[in-house]
Amino acid sequence: MNLHVKAVRDYPVVGLCRLFGVTKQAYYKYDENAVLVKVAQEAFVLQYIHEIRKKDPGIGGMKLWHMYRKTFGCNHPVGRDRFEDIVDRYGLKVRARVRKPGTTDSTHSLPVYPNIIKDFIPDAPNQLWVSDITYITVWLDEYNYVFCYLSLILDAYTEEIIGWSVGPTLEATYPMEALRKALKRIAGKEDLHLIHHSDRGCQYASKEYVSVLKRHGIRISMTESGDPKENAQAERINGTMKNELLKDIVFRSIKEVKAAVSVVVDFYNNERPHMSIDMMTPSEAAYYSGEIKKRWTRYRHIAIKSRPEGLDIAGNGLPLADCQGAPSGLRPPVNS
Repeated sequence: MNLHVKAVRDYPVVGLCRLFGVTKQAYYKYDENAVLVKVAQEAFVLQYIHEIRKKDPGIGGMKLWHMYRKTFGCNHPVGRDRFEDIVDRYGLKVRARVRKPGTTDSTHSLPVYPNIIKDFIPDAPNQLWVSDITYITVWLDEYNYVFCYLSLILDAYTEEIIGWSVGPTLEATYPMEALRKALKRIAGKEDLHLIHHSDRGCQYASKEYVSVLKRHGIRISMTESGDPKENAQAERINGTMKNELLKDIVFRSIKEVKAAVSVVVDFYNNERPHMSIDMMTPSEAAYYSGEIKKRWTRYRHIAIKSRPEGLDIAGNGLPLADCQGAPSGLRPPVNS
């Protein structure tokens, strides 16, 4: 305890130095060294945060702290509270962003499928894949821009991005490319009980996409309403991509988008900790099975587990009634 700082008048420096048998010069030298150590520690933390933010511009303070602690183990000199204070004091908090409109076009006449994952909780990899499409802005010049479209497939158990593709339109070609990447993950594996879940967009209901899923013995599940909670995990990875991993990046071409997505997917899968998988990375979670501790409360899982008997997952049922509508594949309005 620094008595001089606590009560300057009651504990003058000269008196304290005589009491402890040290010179006044030694006291001030020690005090200066402590300040320099503190400054050096903060500078190191700031450098570490900036290095991680280069890879993931929107990553939050809690994940940064867990990465810092994991990287430096017992040698990290800065505690959690001080780490959070540094993030706050230097204006490094991430502002929450409002979710942008989706790109789903379900006004088509293609067959669709029921939602068979309402009461399903995966307990191993490759039991449930969720997928969705989001858009990314490409600036042609200072005032004009177009959209490109990012298709993602996520393993619901490990949180790993197992397939992705970037394309200039909403055609099914690009979700198909993401699906082919994901299918490499299960090549040669047998006796899989895998479900593919998506919205009812024309891309996922297309003949080609559905045929590939069926050919690989993958059951098909789709949302039955416009409620984003029916495909919450896929919606969440879209938000993470746009509002965290690709935050504030100005793209000038689709080529730049593809290059950036390739880098951030690698970071997301192999370095970024996840609260939903006990602060592991997805690549670490891929070696697990059974229930993984979550660092937040998932009320849907609690509700399902509290029921006396879980509901069986339906097989590939008959498609729902056809939906008539305008042709799909159109870009959303500029203001969307």
